[in-house]
Amino acid sequence: MPQFEQLRVFIAVAEAGGFAPAARRLRLSPPAVTRSIAALEEHLAARLLHRTTRLVRLTEVGERFLQDARRILAELEDAEATARGAHRDPQGELALTAPVMFGRLHAAPLLIEFLARYPQVTARILFVDRVVHLMDEGFDVALRIAPLPDSSFTAVRVGSVRRVVVASPDYLARHAEPRTPADLPAHRAIGLAETGGGPARWTFAGPGPTPARETEQPRVALMVNAIDVAIEAALAGYGLARVLSYQVRDHVAGERLVRVLRDFEPPPVPVQLVYPEGRKAAAKVRAFVDFAAARLRGHPALTEEG
Repeated sequence: MPQFEQLRVFIAVAEAGGFAPAARRLRLSPPAVTRSIAALEEHLAARLLHRTTRLVRLTEVGERFLQDARRILAELEDAEATARGAHRDPQGELALTAPVMFGRLHAAPLLIEFLARYPQVTARILFVDRVVHLMDEGFDVALRIAPLPDSSFTAVRVGSVRRVVVASPDYLARHAEPRTPADLPAHRAIGLAETGGGPARWTFAGPGPTPARETEQPRVALMVNAIDVAIEAALAGYGLARVLSYQVRDHVAGERLVRVLRDFEPPPVPVQLVYPEGRKAAAKVRAFVDFAAARLRGHPALTEEG
């Protein structure tokens, strides 16, 4: 299947960012990798990679083709796994994605324990704070902190979290604790930058079952693009921070941060393990989902129900 091998080589070059590192990963010679890419581009009559003496990067066509190539190879590997019986025994590469902080705190330890239990499974992980398209980007399982509107995926709920506002005891000793969202403009806040560059808007509910709504916004005196930086600034007493409850659970339990405006917190957000439903799930996927769900359900950081 020479074209499938060319796809594997192309994906390796794209992921490694060069011919030489891809060759080392595939245990091929650099000229063999170069010939494979040239043959693939000739077959497609399209340039997939921009090459310079210092770097290799994807063309616009190459970006789109990379997604298709990953999906095609995933389907081929799934078919091969079925023929080999891998749908009965966990084996092969498991590709997992999760939000950055959740990945570091919870997903990575789970995955390491899972790999120790199933030595025939290897893993590829991507921790990123965006929605990863599982099929297009070649991932088996995603940990998502959000409702799942797309019914073409299977979702296994493992808990829930809330968006909360926190501040250090030192900050609250120097400023009056906000009692309602209307008090926020008098407070200094640490904003989290959204993709467009501006700070994420703060929404609140209640009190009671009132739907979440946007209200008065705090004065953003510091804007960051990483949640751990926002938490460190809050710990240092700089101002209010709005985060997910699991991200600061230990700090709240240790009284290093105080949760404020609790009566106005929006409804809980589900935490779910998501995987494609269109293909019969391989044993590695079923085994990991069962393994992770059993350990995450009931975790104190994921029990924000009411």
